[in-house]
Amino acid sequence: MATRRKSASTITSKFDASFDPDAAATGDGLFGLTTRVEDARVVVIPVPFDATTSYRPGTASGPAAVLAASAQVDLEDLQYGAIWKSGIAMLPIPRDIAALSKSARRAAEPIIALGGAVAGNRAHAKALETVNAASERVHGYVATESERILDRGTIPAVLGGDHASPFGLIAELSQRHSGMGILQIDAHADLREEYEGFRWSHASIFHNVMTRLPAVGKLVQVGIRDFGLREREFVEQSRGRVQCFYDQQLRDRQFRGGSKGTWSAICSDIVQALPKEVYISFDIDGLTSDLCPNTGTPVPGGLTFPEVCHLLETLANSGRRVVGFDLCEVAPGARTKDAPNEWDANVGARVLYKLLGCTLKSRKLLR
Repeated sequence: MATRRKSASTITSKFDASFDPDAAATGDGLFGLTTRVEDARVVVIPVPFDATTSYRPGTASGPAAVLAASAQVDLEDLQYGAIWKSGIAMLPIPRDIAALSKSARRAAEPIIALGGAVAGNRAHAKALETVNAASERVHGYVATESERILDRGTIPAVLGGDHASPFGLIAELSQRHSGMGILQIDAHADLREEYEGFRWSHASIFHNVMTRLPAVGKLVQVGIRDFGLREREFVEQSRGRVQCFYDQQLRDRQFRGGSKGTWSAICSDIVQALPKEVYISFDIDGLTSDLCPNTGTPVPGGLTFPEVCHLLETLANSGRRVVGFDLCEVAPGARTKDAPNEWDANVGARVLYKLLGCTLKSRKLLR
């Protein structure tokens, strides 16, 4: 239908001409901005849900923590300039999804403690279905909001929550951009058929994407360093539909040196593996663990912040078009009696700003 094919260029971003980007943030919007959702070129969908996070919970608090930390981000960017002028807004954090996350988490915890062993236990089997149903409700919420945003000619993004959060957005975009590729930055392959019995586990997001969404043309994974045997077999048996740039292989290439061992050359190879239209899925644990110590499943190794910045800029300059993105698994640290631990959220807010810059530049929408 024609209404489902509007270009983002149909939205003319409006911003307050009196806004001073160098002043302390006073607005309550993302990055302290005052842009209204209806005037934005990019609208972020917050998803405060983390029922299935297996190692430790907390990512449901990610959207609120990143929103709060974003007020400290300086708005002039060396790579992309005044990203904020293009129009950025975030939907209100949905209280019903946050409440659903808490109830689903309570149902999930006994199952997680047993490693998903629910056979013969009716209560646990019922709890498992409760969690799966809650996850499907979240997908419906994200898909509905994504459709509204896209039908306005606006660019959608998801701020999770656990990494299962963006499935509804990816599904909606795949219907509109058949053959699109996904750039996944992550410590984990997330290709498990299910994990601990949860069909929509954070560890299963890309198995679900690649088996349920045939319009997705290719998955390119970067930074992967934790994976199972069947996940590796899934990659190897995909006939090139999944291409994994394992973290250790990237480091080995750098250690060998030479012109092919530069990070710039590696980024070029990664981007060349992607089709013309690209969705970016960014799990914060794709970064080195010192940048996300409180995420649900931190892993040694990973990308540094400058490496991510160079990769995203390489993509933005490649002629490819970013159709949407997500940032997931940001978890604020435990509060002390004096102050909250804001480091993870500070990093997350800056990654989010870079993702916005990359997306807007790829679509020639920066002012």
